[in-house]
Amino acid sequence: MQWTKLSEQNVYGNRWFQVNLADVELPDGRHLDHFLIRLRPVAVATVVNEANEVLLLWRHRFITNSWGWELPAGVVDDGEEIAVAAARELEEETGWRPGPLRHLMSVEPSNGLTDAKHHIYWADEGTYIGYPEDDFESDRREWVPLKLVPDMVCRGEVPAANMAAALLLLHHLRLGQAELGQVG
Repeated sequence: MQWTKLSEQNVYGNRWFQVNLADVELPDGRHLDHFLIRLRPVAVATVVNEANEVLLLWRHRFITNSWGWELPAGVVDDGEEIAVAAARELEEETGWRPGPLRHLMSVEPSNGLTDAKHHIYWADEGTYIGYPEDDFESDRREWVPLKLVPDMVCRGEVPAANMAAALLLLHHLRLGQAELGQVG
């Protein structure tokens, strides 16, 4: 069953997002007002080294008052290529410049409320260039063994669903295939 958006008007907006109100027609002809959030694309990146360790941030999110492991991420600037933004965010938040980035996945973390699309990249090499410019983004930056990722996700130590999905996929790609002798 498909819902039909008849109109949409802006209620609030700034450089990062817009809150809009849509008039939606349901399949049975009824109408409802539905709020939605329009967001800029988000670029995410990390490095997985030769020891199968992934570079993560340990950070606090004040909105949920929770701590957890995350990948460096941020909004894509106007006119910026997504992979370039992912590399920029990784460098600004960790002090590591990634080698060639590979697209891992793109996800819509909350498609019932927002049109946000998160584009996640990874590299299998990186160069430390110095202390992170945006050190306020996290309490610490660590190389975490990929083999620990499934248990970390199960314990709730990776609270963001997009980050958990990406880390589990990296775990599968690097360690699942390694068990078969097919390291990617």
